[in-house]
Amino acid sequence: MARHSKLQTQVLALYRQFLRAGRDKPGFLPRIRDEFRENAGIKKTDVMHIEYLFRRAQRQLEQLKDVNTKQLGTFAKSKERS
Repeated sequence: MARHSKLQTQVLALYRQFLRAGRDKPGFLPRIRDEFRENAGIKKTDVMHIEYLFRRAQRQLEQLKDVNTKQLGTFAKSKERS
């Protein structure tokens, strides 16, 4: 089995922390899994983008751990009108 890089290990640990934090909040686990799966396709060589997402996820995790957090907001691109 191949060893993970330091950054990969940190991302996997962050994923586990998200799953633990979202366990007690209904509807959060599917969203967490989808978000990580969506970003799993990022090339391993795109370190700057991965680090950016990692820092952003750390901030989101702190918000998720807050007992007052009831739902997650999203930013989505709107469909262009013809």
